[in-house]
Amino acid sequence: MTEHANGEHAGKTVIAVGGHIGDMELTAGPTLAKMVLEGARAIIIDCTYGERGHPTLVPSVYREQKLAEARHFADAIGAELIVLDYSDGFLPDDEAVAEQIAHVIREAKPDVLITHWLHSMHRDHERAAAAALRAAFLASIPIEEEPLPRHSVPQILHAENWEDMEGFEADVFVPIPEPAFQRWLDGISEHAFARGETYGFRFIDYYEALMRVKGCLVGHERACAFRSAGTEKFTLAGP
Repeated sequence: MTEHANGEHAGKTVIAVGGHIGDMELTAGPTLAKMVLEGARAIIIDCTYGERGHPTLVPSVYREQKLAEARHFADAIGAELIVLDYSDGFLPDDEAVAEQIAHVIREAKPDVLITHWLHSMHRDHERAAAAALRAAFLASIPIEEEPLPRHSVPQILHAENWEDMEGFEADVFVPIPEPAFQRWLDGISEHAFARGETYGFRFIDYYEALMRVKGCLVGHERACAFRSAGTEKFTLAGP
């Protein structure tokens, strides 16, 4: 099923859960910017600092830089930022991570949850995705020790990421208008890795080109692609 986004999102909430600072900013960021411009609340949850990805900076120094980059991006698109206290490459596969995310879900009551695809070359990506899905389940069931009411997320989406492509097939396409694209570009341009200054890979160029390719498929200048993971009581995309 292919869907095309339209409509306003006033009063809606979207949460994006990434393995490292920069993951959801890069992949889901344009969609988050679009939704914020349409009146939605956007929350980015970065599970680790992503501080081990610089070839010359020690992790403690790069961690502070990554936090500054994350804050800049959130401010640029009008999102809220939560960074969990886990180290790059060491995101645990346990209930604690899922419970932290579940608490945010119960509190924010999102209409949409975005995370990685389940299969990736990065363990932190896979574990973040698993934690996000587990969190959605935990948030939906009664737990006596949890003071906040339960909440079932109507729509869960996996973002397209070139590092998470094993078995990924998009079925939701979100057109990205120019103002949202520019907000994303302003925010992501602050990230050293996205500019190609760490691995040498030109992430911004790649994802800008990818948006143009996906836009060709749905008749828009730019679009982001996702794979749906659940029912769609509320959807980013219309018929």
